[in-house]
Amino acid sequence: MAVASTERHTLIGDVHLLLTDDQGRILFGRRAGTGYADGAFHPPSGHLEAEESVVEALRREAAEEIGVQIAPEDVEFAHIMHNSSSGGRVAFFFQVRQWEGEPTNMEPDKCDALEWFAADALPADMIPYCREALGHISSGTSLSLFGW
Repeated sequence: MAVASTERHTLIGDVHLLLTDDQGRILFGRRAGTGYADGAFHPPSGHLEAEESVVEALRREAAEEIGVQIAPEDVEFAHIMHNSSSGGRVAFFFQVRQWEGEPTNMEPDKCDALEWFAADALPADMIPYCREALGHISSGTSLSLFGW
């Protein structure tokens, strides 16, 4: 077992939106022009900002990236993953089944397509930690570690 250092760790927080339609499909965007995992599919997501709750961050990212409005009471916790990348980050996954507006690509400089995928037929090209998290969600596991 590793001994913890006395230095306090600063975590980066990410929020991930699993926007799920009435057929049980999840909305993914295909990354483009970002310099990281371009061509890979990923759900709408983003960093948690200072003075912001994870629910507020999710709602903000949904509006910024796909132009939909989500009521706080429609946000359902799905999973949390402690990922070793960037020295350690925490990814919060939330499922949303109700929203206002039509999902639209609001960031064409970072995303070149929006597509719906069934949970049992995910796209071949995905960022690995996200694929693993979705597997945990499908099996009902609420906490996972990635890369540790």
